[in-house]
Amino acid sequence: MSDFLSQVLVYDDPECLVIHKPSGLLSVPGKGDLTDSVLTRLVACDPNIFLIHRLDRDTSGLMVFARSKHAQREISRQFEQRQTEKQYQALVLGELVGEGEINVPVRYDPSRPPLHVADHEHPKHALTHWQALPCRQHHDATITPVLLQPITGRSHQLRVHLQFLGHPILGDLLYAEASGLALWPRLALHAQRLAFQHPISGQRICIENNADFW
Repeated sequence: MSDFLSQVLVYDDPECLVIHKPSGLLSVPGKGDLTDSVLTRLVACDPNIFLIHRLDRDTSGLMVFARSKHAQREISRQFEQRQTEKQYQALVLGELVGEGEINVPVRYDPSRPPLHVADHEHPKHALTHWQALPCRQHHDATITPVLLQPITGRSHQLRVHLQFLGHPILGDLLYAEASGLALWPRLALHAQRLAFQHPISGQRICIENNADFW
């Protein structure tokens, strides 16, 4: 087992594995010289590892990979049909209270790549459930930990939805204002919980890996 895999491995069996992706590392190779990624490192360890889903470069947390083409098809189907369960942790600027949902389409903004925007007129809807936890004071600012459950999986959905709500995620280089950037050294978004059905046994696998934001 490679040093990288031993450091990030959370769950492993003959059909799939779950890892903790560090913040700042691409899920898959990017354009040009951006070849370093989670997938690149895993395939270097074992060529029979297959991508199922992605996290943004600066998001940390749980990712599942397949160890066979069958497992890749089956778990990918679960993602496409929204049979998986995903929960994220985030820290947002300001005091947010209660819980609710954000049901606003998110689309790519070709005039400002790689930004996305909330757009009520866009045909593909985007839905996020949120729950605020008790707020805290941090460097003379009020910040709120939030649990997020994306029902859809649009690019940048959580980041755009929190900005739309008026509480951008701390450390977000694309969507936070200067005050939010100054309060946190990285994007404060973490894929905390992932649940899916095992591609062979059908057993429900549920894994949690909480962020150490504090």
